[in-house]
Amino acid sequence: MNFSSHLGGSNIFEIVANCSTQLGVETYIVGGYVRDLILNRNSKDIDFVCVGSGIELATAVSKNLDNTNLSIFKNFGTAMIKHKDWELEFVGARKESYRKDSRKPIVEDGTLVDDQNRRDFTINAMAISLQKDSYGELIDPFEGIKDLKRKSIKTPLEPGVTFSDDPLRMMRAIRFASQLSFDIEPNTFEGITENADRINIVSMERISTELNKIIDSKKPSYGFKLLFHSGLLYHIFPEMVELQGVETIDGKSHKDNFYHTLQVLDNVAEKSDDLWLRWAAILHDIAKPPTKRFDKKVGWTFHGHEDKGARMVPKIFRRLKLPLNEKMDFVQKLVRLHLRPIALVKDNITDTAIRRLLFEAGDDVEDLLLLCRADVTSKNHVKVKKYLSNFTKVERKMKSVEEKDKVRNFQPPISGDEIIKTFDLKPSRIVGEIKEEIKEAILEGKIKNNSDEARSYMLKIAKSKGLKKVMEN
Repeated sequence: MNFSSHLGGSNIFEIVANCSTQLGVETYIVGGYVRDLILNRNSKDIDFVCVGSGIELATAVSKNLDNTNLSIFKNFGTAMIKHKDWELEFVGARKESYRKDSRKPIVEDGTLVDDQNRRDFTINAMAISLQKDSYGELIDPFEGIKDLKRKSIKTPLEPGVTFSDDPLRMMRAIRFASQLSFDIEPNTFEGITENADRINIVSMERISTELNKIIDSKKPSYGFKLLFHSGLLYHIFPEMVELQGVETIDGKSHKDNFYHTLQVLDNVAEKSDDLWLRWAAILHDIAKPPTKRFDKKVGWTFHGHEDKGARMVPKIFRRLKLPLNEKMDFVQKLVRLHLRPIALVKDNITDTAIRRLLFEAGDDVEDLLLLCRADVTSKNHVKVKKYLSNFTKVERKMKSVEEKDKVRNFQPPISGDEIIKTFDLKPSRIVGEIKEEIKEAILEGKIKNNSDEARSYMLKIAKSKGLKKVMEN
């Protein structure tokens, strides 16, 4: 099979081929670009392998491209060129061997065959020649093109060796299966289950990178089911494994919170590409196992799981090496608030409750509502339809209250400095108390969210505390 006609869309391949000829080295396009070319998927990342120095080839190519950005990584024997919206990576062909206690390979110069043998999966082990006499020819020693047609993830060599050598490949197998909606070939999946504990020698940063790609896929539940059934999830995310299972006492059961979580995650994924909103879906019920109790009258309860779950978020983010910044704060907020809109699905909903939720959710209220809608997973379709209809009423009410009271993200109209100056106070607890009482009065609907009413209420509070106004504003 020849792909020369597919390489005509860019002069990059011609330039690389010409530079290869001048240097007297064999060069091939390898890996993901070849796979995506066959699958008709757009890709702007191209990996080149040459039988020789990848750095020398990259340097020569860089000189032939205008406005390029060349980065050389001598320790790894690789180089990268950023040209327009392309990323070109160059490396010399190599063979690898591994020690039992490390996934860091012992690297030696090698041939194209050696380089293809070290690839993770057959669909990533294909190469396209850039030699003049075989330009565009597909080199496919492990029948990767057949596996693409079968939609199958399979290792080129014996799976146990492949995964024991580099355990991160187990995560990559599941990531590719999830991204491409492929199956994992039975022997390959068995190799993952047999080597699942080897994942513990991989850095959590690398694991989380693959995990996030699984979460980013079109139907992330598929990847999580593979992680669970392979045993990998036990090692990388034990809190999620704890969600699985159903307990029955006196004929009363609770839902399987693992599969419920996956359904919520898929529901969110259908509506949003936001990785951190998807993480909120994953973690929204994470504290149900430690808060699970059985009550003879009402059955199973999970009281306070939203608050405990929010407290668990930083620990989980820290262990998984996820960002401890506003992304984590966003997830934590949604986990803490995810029951609040649901609790408002009543006919006697008050403006006060709405105001408080708008204030606490702030700019994230739309994401919170999306999560709450996704959380409705009953198998009773009539019940779901009715519930979502009521939920629509709540959303309309929230919009009405916000238009009227402007409490979303509001800051109390009276600042601490103004309180200090008005009553000649030093920064102290009483200043915070006055601000808090003004805020509460606005949220309770006692006063409107404007400066005049807030200032009058401030004077009323101050009088009750024995404070006297000392200056005009």
